[in-house]
Amino acid sequence: MIELLNSRQADAARRAGAFVGSTLAELRRRTEPGTNLLTIDAWTQDLITQRGAVSCYYDYAPSFGRGPFGKVICTSVNDAVLHGLPHDYALIEGDLLSLDFAVSVDGVVADAAISFVVGAEGTEEDRRLITATRDALTAGIAAARVGNHTGDISAAIGAVLTGANYAVNTDFGGHGVGTTMHQDPHIPNNGRAGRGYRLRPGLAIAIEPWVMVDTDELVVDDDGWTLRSATGGRTAHTEHTVLLSSEGAEILTLAE
Repeated sequence: MIELLNSRQADAARRAGAFVGSTLAELRRRTEPGTNLLTIDAWTQDLITQRGAVSCYYDYAPSFGRGPFGKVICTSVNDAVLHGLPHDYALIEGDLLSLDFAVSVDGVVADAAISFVVGAEGTEEDRRLITATRDALTAGIAAARVGNHTGDISAAIGAVLTGANYAVNTDFGGHGVGTTMHQDPHIPNNGRAGRGYRLRPGLAIAIEPWVMVDTDELVVDDDGWTLRSATGGRTAHTEHTVLLSSEGAEILTLAE
């Protein structure tokens, strides 16, 4: 299903995006060595309740996971890159943490992710990983223009990631959002320009480059959700939701 948002839904998407962005920024400020992943989930649940938002994750049970997810945020640490299921783990200085968060506000969804090193500057490779995903996201957003195709976004992301000498997995990537979290069109993190769905006004899409340091192969944890690097190498993930109009791509999930 592909939804094009009307003006009322677009305003709801902006409210959802503002909340998602500010929540991720708040969680980053609070997180330090010793913070437990279950505490991050509890903080997030409190913020959702205060806002009157609805978690997109708690009851989520797609074919690729062992659902329902049962938590309200994805917490992926070090070699985990996607769908990290919060569990009893206290972060240590130097852990590379990715937080992926989506909610519905007034019936419309926004989705975003950040990666950062806990309590430290991180290694040069950590910084390269995070910077590559951020630069790829910037390139993908620049290609997200009405009249372009999803392949233009994919090609722009892929050029940055492969240019930084990272292999790119295309099984999981960006996607449409609207009244539900994961919609068509699928936007892989590499592809051919000029191919795929033609971008239209009112389309909201989550663009999400992610990368692993030395492989494009994933393995699944015993929890049925957490996706890790097959080699145990470090990973990073960055994501924004954007709304397309004739004026360009409006980033909805910036921190306030």
